[in-house]
Amino acid sequence: MQMLYNSENYAVVHFEVDVNEPTGFPMRPDVAEGISLTRAGYEIVDKHARREIFIEGALAEHFKEGVQALISASPNDDDVDEYLAGYTVLAQQPVVLH
Repeated sequence: MQMLYNSENYAVVHFEVDVNEPTGFPMRPDVAEGISLTRAGYEIVDKHARREIFIEGALAEHFKEGVQALISASPNDDDVDEYLAGYTVLAQQPVVLH
């Protein structure tokens, strides 16, 4: 887990999980041999709406490419927040603190 962005309005965290870590579930040796997989995604939190979204796969790759293009344009916080707002409009999961 790595915090990538944190502003007054949004937070973005990158998650990467090695699926080869022991799960406690047996796997056939012939299936497990040579497999090296990871799962990754981004959690985007809208602090004012108190909603978050987790994206992975093709959508996460699209998000990453958009962020890289944005960074190359030397954005300010408002530019980054505007970009993130395009994703948080999809957010349905409420943020709950324990």
